Amino acid sequence: MSKYNIEKTESEWSTELSDEQFRVLRTKGTEAPHTGKYNLHFEKGIYQCAACKQQLFESNSKFNAHCGWPSFDDAIERTVDRIPDKTLGMLRTEIVCSNCGSHLGHVFNDGPTETGERFCVNSASINFDNNE
Repeated sequence: MSKYNIEKTESEWSTELSDEQFRVLRTKGTEAPHTGKYNLHFEKGIYQCAACKQQLFESNSKFNAHCGWPSFDDAIERTVDRIPDKTLGMLRTEIVCSNCGSHLGHVFNDGPTETGERFCVNSASINFDNNE
């Protein structure tokens, strides 16, 4: 039984995604801070996984964390899986799409709202839909 509803080979993903999306979503890359198109984007709508289009974050959960990446204080229920990440000599929590397993970013416990969380997401890993 597979863990994700959508499973493709890395070769299939590489033909469907841009080079930058593939690097971030499939090889757990990180875009440079303050460079992503959704960092300072605050329109009303829904942010989706760039790989499989699953809805992940509502625009009302987005805030400016001044960290250089799009930040959300909550995800849509059951759309994001959390995975312990011990890379780079530190313990963090990676977040991946629960539908296809693609890397989104990390979640931290330093959020300014009542959730106390900051989902730090790469712009390359999401698309925006303003048609809710």
